[in-house]
Amino acid sequence: MSYMKGLKCRECQRRYPKEALYVCEYCFGPLEVDYDYDKIEKSLSREEIESRPRNLWRYRELLPIDGEPTDGFNTGCTPLIRAKSLGKALGVKELYIKDDSVNHPTLSFKDRVVAVALSRAKELGFNTVACASTGNLANSVSAQSAIAGLKRHIFIPADLEMGKVVATLIYNPVLVAVEGNYDQVNRLCSEIATKYKWAFVNINIRPYYAEGSKTYGYEIAEQLGWKVPKHIVVPCAGGSLITKIDKGLKELKKIGIIGKADSKIYAAQATGCSPIITAIKEDSDIIKPVKPNTIAKSLAIGNPADGIYAAATVKASGGWAEDVSDDEIVDAIKLLARTEGIFTETAGGVTLGVTKKLIEKGKIPKDESIVVCITGNGLKTQEAVNEKIGKPIKIKPSLAAFEQATK
Repeated sequence: MSYMKGLKCRECQRRYPKEALYVCEYCFGPLEVDYDYDKIEKSLSREEIESRPRNLWRYRELLPIDGEPTDGFNTGCTPLIRAKSLGKALGVKELYIKDDSVNHPTLSFKDRVVAVALSRAKELGFNTVACASTGNLANSVSAQSAIAGLKRHIFIPADLEMGKVVATLIYNPVLVAVEGNYDQVNRLCSEIATKYKWAFVNINIRPYYAEGSKTYGYEIAEQLGWKVPKHIVVPCAGGSLITKIDKGLKELKKIGIIGKADSKIYAAQATGCSPIITAIKEDSDIIKPVKPNTIAKSLAIGNPADGIYAAATVKASGGWAEDVSDDEIVDAIKLLARTEGIFTETAGGVTLGVTKKLIEKGKIPKDESIVVCITGNGLKTQEAVNEKIGKPIKIKPSLAAFEQATK
């Protein structure tokens, strides 16, 4: 049974059929999925969700497919970790890590959105999937399309971290490295999408793809015993994730699954690419595009598609925003590793670095519950820390050599 009513414009609210559309033809606003929440409320309960297999499709009624899901049966339900050692280091009482660095199959939250996108792409009759990516999306589209038996074309900036390039090529896609930044890659893909009948997950089927991020928020609430934390810190690239976490929590309240959806939401970006944070700090309704210059390449989107909505989400929640330098990113990666045994990529370093700064500035109280969103695995961005973590002790194979080297 389908719970989708169709698509609607986020600006003028004009309604559209549930097809491969993404821009309003009247006001050029972005389209999003519209659901029959009354029908969902009658069909879905906490008990029903908890009885289902542990993957993102346990929230199937709130996701944009007409029939049964076809992809992502091992995706989602990642750990929410009570980070006691890290909390002690930061001087806070109740700290959690939502750890999508162990998501299946490619170790980032992008596995969620791609699982939903592929299920919907098949329903819409596509046999070729494509994307513009800063790395994690490239990995996930390539891997999950291989599982699904779909053709795949992946477009990336030519200077992407080698770990992410290898983790895309291994699945044998057509990988195109464009000499330019992500925004230039995305513009090229928009042109290609108008000519080729491919499912570009973050262009022509973006309204469906983006909905997969809501499951990150659903899981936070479920794993906290159907409550929401006081504070959630989220990394921002294009700005979609932060808006969808907030939307997901509000949906759970709308259908009666949770009693409150009043978390304060905080945006995190790198100083070298922080257009969303700048808009929030300046209380501006305009996102000023920037040229990215940061080691956090997965967040290096200078003209974020959902930037204005991300900023609005933060403001409406009563949260705030911060950015961190490359050195602060590396320090945060190392802090998370040595306190909680989690090796995050640079985006996670941004999120934790911003969390630390917000706590130190008093923007986040030390005695309230905090969730830090870790969205990717550090094995993909080893270049960022290679020269900052020391060297192994090299010895001859003898006890004397060991004792001499370590005394």
